[in-house]
Amino acid sequence: MSMLMSQSGKPAKIHYMANNFRLLTHGDHVLCATSGEKIPLDQLRYWSVARQEAYASAQLATEAELRA
Repeated sequence: MSMLMSQSGKPAKIHYMANNFRLLTHGDHVLCATSGEKIPLDQLRYWSVARQEAYASAQLATEAELRA
């Protein structure tokens, strides 16, 4: 089984940094902190470094920031 196929459907653990993120545990997605939606790693664009959370959209990221 290839590395890509073995990670299918498995959530990744990520360390979010200012302009990038580091994969701590291999997987193919993370969950949005507000909606619970699966975010494929190749589509991950929004996160909070301070809260170490991912968001599915700019709107959800903004709403989380306003609540914090």
